[in-house]
Amino acid sequence: MFEYNEITLGKVIIFDNEPWEVIASHVFRKQQRKPVNATKLRNLITGRVTEYSFHQSEKAEEAEIEYKDIKFIYEAKGEYWFHEDGNPSKRFALKEEQIGQGVKFLKKDAIAKAMVFDEKIIGMKLPIKVELKVVEAPPNMKGNTAQGGNKVVKVETGASVNAPLFISEGDTIVINSETGDYVSRV
Repeated sequence: MFEYNEITLGKVIIFDNEPWEVIASHVFRKQQRKPVNATKLRNLITGRVTEYSFHQSEKAEEAEIEYKDIKFIYEAKGEYWFHEDGNPSKRFALKEEQIGQGVKFLKKDAIAKAMVFDEKIIGMKLPIKVELKVVEAPPNMKGNTAQGGNKVVKVETGASVNAPLFISEGDTIVINSETGDYVSRV
């Protein structure tokens, strides 16, 4: 059980009998009143975001989330098909909302971590850094690049990424799957 002030950023708690991730937390005291923890919570099943203030007398139970390795197979009609790593016969589909923003960086045979709550897969986490090949890039331009410059390149999964001017077609680049930003060239 977490005390009201232990419910901080990144923790996963049980709230209304469902798992919620804390995405913002601020403990403060208003004038003569008791302290409260104003939090912003995201439901891991529905994706809904809500704000809730935990008072000094309240506690929250930690959600027991298990992580399991899964392998991406293919995408069809908005469903993303996976199987357990090492067991291709156990296939299942996840919707785009369950995967999150990292869906545009999923490539065939990529390994990810499935989040399991009560024997049910509620979402997934991609590795933070993903290596992808550039399939489309505008030509390099000379000119005023004293402050550096960026151009939009297309990677093998179809996603568009802002990358430095020296990146060209055929290069392999590292992308942060949480922010979608260019990290480095391989």
